[in-house]
Amino acid sequence: MVWHLVLMKPKANLSAGDRQALLDAFNRAVRDIATVRETRVGRRVTHGAAYESAAPDSADIFVSIGFDDLAGLQAYLQHPAHGELAARFYQSLNSALIYDFELMGADDGLWASSSGL
Repeated sequence: MVWHLVLMKPKANLSAGDRQALLDAFNRAVRDIATVRETRVGRRVTHGAAYESAAPDSADIFVSIGFDDLAGLQAYLQHPAHGELAARFYQSLNSALIYDFELMGADDGLWASSSGL
């Protein structure tokens, strides 16, 4: 399975209407693009761990979108509903980190990856 991971920080002065428009575009994209298999969304949690003070303040929201394979992700990225989402995304955020990962089972582990870890 391939996962599209997004860490983002919305603009502090983003209006309620613009926040809703971003959410509506996201919901349309994940509903209307047939290759989307699973989505997860979350807010950052801080709890006093030592690593928190070293982390940049660049993300408050986490989004993951799962696809069967790389072709599914690529179809998602090329879909017109994603185009609308991307336009809203870039005008609504202070920062974002976007990564794509191929996930494997825990028994496969890091050593089985093609990156040679």
